[in-house]
Amino acid sequence: FKFQGGVIIAVDSRATAGAYIASQTVKKVIEINPYLLGTMAGGAADCSFWERQLSKQCRLHELRNKERISVAAASKLLANMVYSYKGMGLSMGTMIAGWDKTGPGLFYVDSDGTRLKGDLFSVGSGSTYAYGVLDTEYNYDMSVEDARELGRRAIFHATHRDAYSGGTVSVYHVKEDGWEFVGGSDVGP
Repeated sequence: FKFQGGVIIAVDSRATAGAYIASQTVKKVIEINPYLLGTMAGGAADCSFWERQLSKQCRLHELRNKERISVAAASKLLANMVYSYKGMGLSMGTMIAGWDKTGPGLFYVDSDGTRLKGDLFSVGSGSTYAYGVLDTEYNYDMSVEDARELGRRAIFHATHRDAYSGGTVSVYHVKEDGWEFVGGSDVGP
């Protein structure tokens, strides 16, 4: 979510294959460049592949235009890339977050090519539970510490209600000088 101090990205680390917990240590944040982050929900392979493709395109944009790509342009690139595969079985729900000349940016992009700009998103199987916490406590003017704690708490509560979420909570803070990994905490008892 966006707030007065930038953008907070919080994710869990569980990957499942049906009812089977395949991994508890998946890194669900893809570091596109020092100012852009992408998140993974849906098929891990699809998210990983397309966000790596996006990373490459963002770097090419930087080399051609001698300036960093905007968050809006990066999310549009991703939406356009996956749209050409619409209906072919891709499974991807992602957020693209970053900071550019216009300030903080947050976009939702999915495998149908849907692209939405917003201040607050939650994506994945635990998203309804995370929204419960976020909708209750989110405030654009909150302090950096409160925002980081809200992101952590939203994922923490989702992992306790959703069987397909779990592992550790990782929190990232996107600021004017780039993103920062705030830390990870185990959600277990």
